[in-house]
Amino acid sequence: MPRNEQVTRQWFLLQALEKPGGATIEELAQSLPEDYACHTRTIRRDLEALETRFPIYTDRADGRVRWKLVDGFSRVPALQFSSTELMALVFTRDLAKPLEGTPLKESLDSALLKVTRALPFEATEYIQSLHDWFSAGIGPHKSYREHRAKIDQLARAIAKKRTVEMRYYSAARDKTSRRKVDPYHIWFAVGALYLIGFCHIRKDVRMFAVDRILSLTVTNLPCQMPLGFNVEDYVRNALTVMRGGPQIELELRFDRKTSAWAKGRIWHSSQKATLDKDGCLTLNLKVADTPELTGWILSFGSGVRVIKPESLLQRLKSAALEVANQE
Repeated sequence: MPRNEQVTRQWFLLQALEKPGGATIEELAQSLPEDYACHTRTIRRDLEALETRFPIYTDRADGRVRWKLVDGFSRVPALQFSSTELMALVFTRDLAKPLEGTPLKESLDSALLKVTRALPFEATEYIQSLHDWFSAGIGPHKSYREHRAKIDQLARAIAKKRTVEMRYYSAARDKTSRRKVDPYHIWFAVGALYLIGFCHIRKDVRMFAVDRILSLTVTNLPCQMPLGFNVEDYVRNALTVMRGGPQIELELRFDRKTSAWAKGRIWHSSQKATLDKDGCLTLNLKVADTPELTGWILSFGSGVRVIKPESLLQRLKSAALEVANQE
């Protein structure tokens, strides 16, 4: 049995035990989602395992054995926050707006609602006044409200290590195809969610935009992430999201005006930045050569010059001309 599946099932059991009155073995079995259904013997073993870490006890009522959590344990003890710490937590709601409609965002909203209620009335008024002069700009992002069921399916497929079948629209090819994918990880980057997994058609690990998965089915086919596979290593050479192109050593030189706002930013984990005596920034990166990289460099306009590689410089000139000649 996959370790993730057991842990997830035990999490569902704890949620059921948190309810007043606890639950019988049969009630616990009925409370599990359909794809986590199991024999009552398995649930009993799970409860015995949980008893070693949580204060679970049994109580007999009306001839039935009910499993319960010790009173009060289902509620996390009050934590001591300073007023400014509580206010900072409330502000994180703005930062999580791109995840609106997902279970993660709903859990965060619920937690922050409790935090807000913990504040005295005067502090709540102060937070409202802070919004008049301080807010978090999150930039362009996608909405995932209509993709909630899809995200739940993917999360369960990853936990249970099951292959998924999906219809996927490729923006690069402007084509819809059917895929079988072994799901490894859901990655949030630049305001969007991506599924990272092994594509049975491409015979390689690929990245899929969650919002372009048109339909999804979780199969009973088992899958396994390769030993040693690391998500951070997989996305390392992407400037932001796009990867797969050849890695190049890029050197950019910015004029003084553009350097004033380009310096001090972390554009990529590989970057090496130097500032000369005239205030001009030189940036060296090792990144994948993709259309994303081309668009990023062009976004600086005439404020940047490509020192190397020469091949990229020529492509940038052609791309700029195409933009200028558009009617």
